[in-house]
Amino acid sequence: MTGLQDRLTPEQVEEFGREMDELRRRVVADLGAEDVEYIQNVIKTQRGLEVTGRALMYAGFFPPAWLAGVGALSLAKILDNMEIGHNVMHGQYDWTRDPALSSQRFEWDNVAPAENWRHSHNYIHHTYTNIVDKDRDVGYGILRIDPAQKWHPYYLGNPVYATLLAIFFQWGVMLHDLEVDRVLKGERKWSEFSEERRRIGRKMGRQIGKDYVLFPLLTGPLAPLTFAGNAAANLARNLWAFGIIFCGHFPADVESFSEEETERETRGQWYLRQILGSANITGGSLFHILSGNLSHQIEHHLFPDIPARRYPQIAGEVRAICEKYGLPYHTGPLHKQLWSVAKKIVKFALPGSGDREPEPATVERDRTPAAA
Repeated sequence: MTGLQDRLTPEQVEEFGREMDELRRRVVADLGAEDVEYIQNVIKTQRGLEVTGRALMYAGFFPPAWLAGVGALSLAKILDNMEIGHNVMHGQYDWTRDPALSSQRFEWDNVAPAENWRHSHNYIHHTYTNIVDKDRDVGYGILRIDPAQKWHPYYLGNPVYATLLAIFFQWGVMLHDLEVDRVLKGERKWSEFSEERRRIGRKMGRQIGKDYVLFPLLTGPLAPLTFAGNAAANLARNLWAFGIIFCGHFPADVESFSEEETERETRGQWYLRQILGSANITGGSLFHILSGNLSHQIEHHLFPDIPARRYPQIAGEVRAICEKYGLPYHTGPLHKQLWSVAKKIVKFALPGSGDREPEPATVERDRTPAAA
């Protein structure tokens, strides 16, 4: 955790953690009917948009209707994946005891099976956020996005790989669970992922059958237009999800960490890592909803199981606590964050672009396990 040696003592780190714990406690104690009403209204809106989009495909011979259908279906898929699926599967609404909002029962409109995703994202990513060689979201096993990743000629294709990942993002998330890069390197065996592959096969069949067989056939002679419309909606969702997620994790100032410096970290140090390894995106209310409130990635990494609608409400307090301790709070508009990520992808494609081992810890470690 670089640059903190002269700013925070171990005691300050733990006091910082206690303030974050208290903020979490207050939010959890305040959860109630408004939170349930909010997510139910988002679900109703999503379903309405999907029905509208599917219905407009029957008028696909009329270009404005087809475009409106693609737009409605794109928004439906974005809401389903970002504000509903991602957040429900994080357990943000498990406290309601509503089976429709259960993190263990929810399945989203995505080729990545929910059960696989809950392991790779909820557990791996949120436990090991930005720890190189532990958090598989650092480069997704495809990109060089950090100087701690040793350069190889393969990475000259970084911009191409990033573009393809953005276009086919749901498929990238699906393959992410299989650790294909480690299988190819001989670090894992293909047979170790037999159950994950079975789940993927079933989910792929349902998704392909729904978007590219069933719904196109239902529109009869307009089937090719419906096929194209569904593909366009999936593309829009993929590009949007890629942009939001990469802007929250990989702008220039976001830090990475080594396994050694995070070994047996305390809860305060865990919170500190989330702050340093995340970035927010500024925007209006609609923008935040469509991002699943992952535009508040800092708050999400701090409190992943708190309803995301609460992140804008607590962002000011989180930022004030960071300022109190002299900690950075990375944020900026979408175009600025996208440009920063794009420059990083190109920079680390090139040889001599900062190969290094992650810097050693600068905060003295308490060797008691974290409660994070």
